[in-house]
Amino acid sequence: MQNHLLIVEDDPALNQLMINQLQGLGYRATGVPSWRAADDYLADHEPPLIIADVQLADGDTLERLPELVHHQPVVVLAAFGSVRSAVAAMKAGAYEYLLKPASSEELALTVKRALEDAALRSDHRFYRQRLKAKEGAGSFMIGVSDALRRIEETIGAVAGTDINVLIQGESGSGKELVAHAVHDRSEPARRNFVAVDCCTLPAGLFESELFGHEKGAFTGADRRKNGLIESAQGGTLFLDEIGELDLSTQAKLLRVLETGVFRRVGGTKDLQAHTRIVAATNRDLYAMSGQGQFRADLFYRLSAFIIEVPPLRERRDDISALVAHFMQHHNFSRRIAKVINRDALHQLTAYDWPGNVRELKNVIERAIILSRETNTIRAEHLAFAPGHGLGLVKVSIHFDRAPTLDELQAEYLRLQLAKHSGHRGKVAQVLDVSERNIYRLIRRYGLHQQS
Repeated sequence: MQNHLLIVEDDPALNQLMINQLQGLGYRATGVPSWRAADDYLADHEPPLIIADVQLADGDTLERLPELVHHQPVVVLAAFGSVRSAVAAMKAGAYEYLLKPASSEELALTVKRALEDAALRSDHRFYRQRLKAKEGAGSFMIGVSDALRRIEETIGAVAGTDINVLIQGESGSGKELVAHAVHDRSEPARRNFVAVDCCTLPAGLFESELFGHEKGAFTGADRRKNGLIESAQGGTLFLDEIGELDLSTQAKLLRVLETGVFRRVGGTKDLQAHTRIVAATNRDLYAMSGQGQFRADLFYRLSAFIIEVPPLRERRDDISALVAHFMQHHNFSRRIAKVINRDALHQLTAYDWPGNVRELKNVIERAIILSRETNTIRAEHLAFAPGHGLGLVKVSIHFDRAPTLDELQAEYLRLQLAKHSGHRGKVAQVLDVSERNIYRLIRRYGLHQQS
């Protein structure tokens, strides 16, 4: 167990007895003698189960139950049992009602069932939230930028087809989220989504993992093993960082894409691959194919439909929403509701995020920890990657034709307004012009909504 079970019992001998019993069953447990001590413990810990005496000198456990059972199951202990008190405890939300001292067998069975039921309830809530999210029209990523909206539209166009998809974007930009969105909105969503990290598996092992192997195919293959392609049958196989595959494995993957047929390692039987391939990369596969580092025929098979995921610096409008999301959904203690002040948010918006959304998440979670007991995250709580300070200059402007000088100026001004959250004074400093001139340019190019 990651956390200790909590025992709240004022009889020292019985408290220690239950600790010993639970440790003998493979659990870790902490015992306290009162609700005051329990409250101190609960301020810093989240035990998966509480076992508490029904009546302690400083509090009635039944009165505490409605609040406690929202977070974990509670087993109530009583020295003298009655039907009335047992019914009262169960109505108040107790998981179980035991008479003291509980036998080792009775305690073991109760704790095991309570923890298993809590895990099932947690899984149920998770899948119910997933289903609710799918029923709505919510975004696959957090944000309101035009760049994100264009990706949403692209996903909507391709999801209903069975065409293979190549997702391109920098590391940490959300390529796997895009792959999940393609899967979730397509017919194969009824079946599995299987993700394969092409970076972490060596060539020989990758082939066995992808295609499976027959018994005796190699030393240690003592039984037949189905591959990930079979696990994804009727669903989606996501090949993350496909640019890392060696040429030999690329050739075998190409055969699957061309024929829909594969063989397990050491096998002679052709098997049908009824799965959609979605691949992702942070590398330039077109350039790699020209240099012989990636098969050109595989590239053209994969690139029938390409989704470009923009880096976070090109969708700064989403940073505020992402920050709010990460502050609300981090995976550690939420005892203090955090907010972020304006200066800190301006720094986050001005930073160029070489690590993209993944880096932003790490910075926010670190800031939550560094801000400790205060409820406000300030600029001094932010820690950026070494060598990537706020002064880093990286400008990318795209046109599908040769732009005019006015168009270049308007686009550059738009980028600077987005980067500095519409702060005209800061933009004026960057462009080395007066703030009044910035205001005039904003009006000239119709950029009022960004200022």
